[in-house]
Amino acid sequence: MPFIPHTETDIAAMLQAIGAGKIDDLFDEIPVALRSGELKTVPDGLSEMEVTRLMQERAEADGRYLNFLGAGAYEHHIPAAVWQIVTRGEFYSAYTPYQAEASQGTLQLLYEYQTMMASLTGMDVSNASLYDGASALAEAVLMAVRTHKSGRRILMPRTVHPVWRRVVQAIVRHQQIELIEVDYDRKGGHMTTDALDRAVTDDCAALVIPQPNFFGVLEDVDGLTDWAHAKGLLAIACVNPTSLALLKAPGEWGAKGADITVGDGQPLGVPLSSGGPYFGFMACKQEFVRQMPGRIIGATVDKDGKRGYTLTLQAREQHIRRSKATSNICTNQGLLVTAATLYMALVGPDGLERVAAQSHANTNELVDRLTGIDGVERVFHRPVFHEAVVRVNQPVADLLRALEAQGILAGYNLSADYPELGESLLVCATETRTPGDIEKYVLQLERIISKRRLDPPCATKANA
Repeated sequence: MPFIPHTETDIAAMLQAIGAGKIDDLFDEIPVALRSGELKTVPDGLSEMEVTRLMQERAEADGRYLNFLGAGAYEHHIPAAVWQIVTRGEFYSAYTPYQAEASQGTLQLLYEYQTMMASLTGMDVSNASLYDGASALAEAVLMAVRTHKSGRRILMPRTVHPVWRRVVQAIVRHQQIELIEVDYDRKGGHMTTDALDRAVTDDCAALVIPQPNFFGVLEDVDGLTDWAHAKGLLAIACVNPTSLALLKAPGEWGAKGADITVGDGQPLGVPLSSGGPYFGFMACKQEFVRQMPGRIIGATVDKDGKRGYTLTLQAREQHIRRSKATSNICTNQGLLVTAATLYMALVGPDGLERVAAQSHANTNELVDRLTGIDGVERVFHRPVFHEAVVRVNQPVADLLRALEAQGILAGYNLSADYPELGESLLVCATETRTPGDIEKYVLQLERIISKRRLDPPCATKANA
């Protein structure tokens, strides 16, 4: 609520109307022994002006940077109408729509979201969201094991987001599920069937296929999907939703299509927000729908024959015995899903395709310009979507700090997760980057590299 209009006089009048002397009287049923008393560590109240100043200072502490950093969270343009509608009280304060008769608006929106996501991914059915992309992938792994029954190993490529892999490991490691790491081709940055042949065992349940992968590289999804099915494995697609405006939908991969599709919905109208909250999406083939976690919204008719919407297939621990639940997902990211639904409705298929195409073009332009600098080279030769890996001839951490001082977030340092790539970074350019933005990045990077190349070693260390 942006403004609370109640004055002390208003509050006193309301208390008098209900026969209470003070606000504390409204809670007199709570035993004194259970009350917390004064909140000694909470600071004194502030005026509206003081609160505004405080929040401005905290917001400005994040800074305003020219952003070429992706790695799973992307700066896209969000039409103003999206969050103007999302923050209306009907959506902003709505909770899980357990009472269908009182929640038709929310349920209809979620039904539309499911329809859009099923169409975008080429799958039969979508659920009504999960926490984020990482937890969605973990749920897909659990779902694949339940569906496969005999296999408890998952082929997990190193080209999947490192954080996502760690989240999946944290969730499944105590459930006797093993993640088998699959290495990537050093020249192409992609997964090969030769590597899969070396990693696969008889008790594998699924293969995770990222598209694009963490390096931004496009995988041979048709060949990988067919390989998985030939081995009796499920194919779990892990996708960027924006890329699907240009790339083949997972439901069309190979001869039979992927079995489960997951990803993070942040690119669809959700601001970066210093790291969240975001939301995860999941879609699958009809034959696996009863193993899908979370909730699904169904369309039906009421006693008068009018169309209505309701929660269905709620295989969650609140609704049935915990031992029978498919998931411990307790709620969803409904507000973010609302934003995504509005975003997709506003930009439409053509608009999303333009966003994807411009992002792809900007990244190609950025990489071409960067690799024109002496000391910068492209790492992988395969096609990319809107991220790519470049290697520099100086410590990446030092360059990133120097560029940040110039107001540029220049990319993601890969040295910790992929030390074999040397001094490499992942760069991203979405549709929000202009030719001027790219020019500024290139000029600043070239200046810094040239200066450090000319400086003597002691001066270089001092300036790092």
